[in-house]
Amino acid sequence: MSAPHIPVLIDEVMAALRPQAGTLLVDATFGAGGYTRRLLDAGAMVHAFDRDPDAIAAAREDRESWPELDEDPPRLVLHSRCFSEMVATLAEAGVTRVDGIAMDIGVSSMQLDQPARGFAFAADGPLDMRMGREGPSAADFVNTAPAADIADVLYRYGEERQSRRVARAIVAARPLETTGQLAQVVRKALGHRPGAPKDPATRSFQAIRIHVNGELEELEAGLFAAESLLRDGGRLAVVSFHSLEDRIVKRFLREAGGTGAATSRHMPELGRQEPTTFGEISKPVRPGVAETARNSRARSATLRSATRTAAPARERLAA
Repeated sequence: MSAPHIPVLIDEVMAALRPQAGTLLVDATFGAGGYTRRLLDAGAMVHAFDRDPDAIAAAREDRESWPELDEDPPRLVLHSRCFSEMVATLAEAGVTRVDGIAMDIGVSSMQLDQPARGFAFAADGPLDMRMGREGPSAADFVNTAPAADIADVLYRYGEERQSRRVARAIVAARPLETTGQLAQVVRKALGHRPGAPKDPATRSFQAIRIHVNGELEELEAGLFAAESLLRDGGRLAVVSFHSLEDRIVKRFLREAGGTGAATSRHMPELGRQEPTTFGEISKPVRPGVAETARNSRARSATLRSATRTAAPARERLAA
């Protein structure tokens, strides 16, 4: 019955969401189902989303681990959709309000552990990185984009200070077809020393993955979707894994809580009084020593949570 990967900060996420029998909750990032399993075990009904069709297909095939799929009515409903589409997807299922939403942002352990998905360079694989297996791949991007565009992506999403040098090296080495080839190009451009504590290719891989999947735009859209779906008193819990994600969550909750200026391009102009849509905003929670010892991926995790107020959802302007 247990999921093969335990999500980080799972006890803290459950404490933030407070699942109970009869509550209606959303696991916006199903993955291997670790959060969902704990929510179901508390007696809740769960709508689980994942943009990766492999994750949803695996759960649907494993009825032994997910008997709630076959209950009448089912206590687990799976959606092979992006979490930014939560509002429309749940409306199709007759759901307009939920009691809690969990979001575990970024790439999943299963994706990282499968070389064929092309997310990591620990083992060589095709240069793919697409979470939803649709649209242009990482190979399409690095083999066709101008050097200036590649440099911009590396700097913006990977905080790579030598982005121009790396971008020029990528263009010069085209065509690139595998994760190993790309990693070697980046290492050579940055003068990688074997045995260094962090592989310099990590920043570029993160940046290209975020760009290919539109991850930051998806996160912002998902947060506004959560605001629209949560009932008065509903709980939101978001786990992020790097500073770019955490800044978006922190800014969103500050603006929603009325403690920060509306600086997002998606928010109405300054001067308009915006409702306070979230309260009880938590301080950031990070994993303890024991958890990071068990799971190295947990090291960079940050949990932020908040409670929905009765105020109407804010207007989100088109980009």
